[in-house]
Amino acid sequence: MSMQKKRKSRELQSNSGRRELIVIALGGNALFRRGESGSADEQQRNISNAARHIADLIEMGYRVAITHGNGPQIGATMLRHEAGWKMFKVPPFPMYVCVAETQGFIGYLIQQSLRSELKRRRLDDRAVVTVVTRVIVNKDDPELKNPTKPIGQFMKRNEVKRIQKIHPDYTFVEDKARGGWRRVVPSPDPIRIAIAEQSSIVTLVREGFTVVACGGGGIPTVEEEGWRAKGIEAVIDKDLAAERLATLIGADRLVILTDVDYVYLNYGSRKQKALENITTEEARRYLRAGEFREGSMEPKVLAAVRFVENGGKEAIIADLSDLRQALQGLTGTHIKKVGGLTSSV
Repeated sequence: MSMQKKRKSRELQSNSGRRELIVIALGGNALFRRGESGSADEQQRNISNAARHIADLIEMGYRVAITHGNGPQIGATMLRHEAGWKMFKVPPFPMYVCVAETQGFIGYLIQQSLRSELKRRRLDDRAVVTVVTRVIVNKDDPELKNPTKPIGQFMKRNEVKRIQKIHPDYTFVEDKARGGWRRVVPSPDPIRIAIAEQSSIVTLVREGFTVVACGGGGIPTVEEEGWRAKGIEAVIDKDLAAERLATLIGADRLVILTDVDYVYLNYGSRKQKALENITTEEARRYLRAGEFREGSMEPKVLAAVRFVENGGKEAIIADLSDLRQALQGLTGTHIKKVGGLTSSV
């Protein structure tokens, strides 16, 4: 470990009593691991592991708000609705209602797991609450006509062909780095969290609650005639929504957790290069150059840049298992307004 990183670690440990506010954006791997069936038991076990990492931070004195993805879960939920219609003529729900369903059950898993872990550590006064959250989007957003957001499980090519015979309107893309195909759906840019939920979230955070909000990117909602709210067929990227949440509550840091240890240039190739510390200006240059995969790392980097440009101290993109080390500056990609230098590790 370098002297600089040792110094960062000591500084964080000595300042751990400060009530710094952190938004943690959990990736799909927090609940659903590749090769698993996605059963309730598997997801409960996975989120219990994530809860231990988050509880470490709360025990150190950090205030925490949490958001999460729902890519695998929303795909599975929609398939359940389709199966219910085919077998029992139970009417399927639209995509935005399925997003609300996944917000509810994933929020419940996080809330119960984290609360149990905090009680095990005798931190009984640390309450956890989930807010089912609507997020406002532009009804004319061009992304509504351009499916880019992956949902559901990874599939083999023959499975994709079988599904396309039933649903010729579905769009699939191949993720060569991960060895599979996934369905993609429209993903409009989040404008803001709905006003009613804004007030609730801010109040809960101010009162010391650990809040789970904007799950799955939030329920995509448009406003008509200045008063009527209406859900739409889309899934908002959870990292872009996480930035809206972090900016709303005035978080010090936004931590986006995924299944890789750094942001990479030329990811998956022999020329791949890990980025340790970069400025928002550097990050935007990489975004313009198309360095990051659309619907995957691209929105994570964009969310990080937006958060810092909107007043956040720092954004971090790191592996879930490295959460504490990433906050200590020992791993992960760190994005700040100034002072960052691109480096490889």
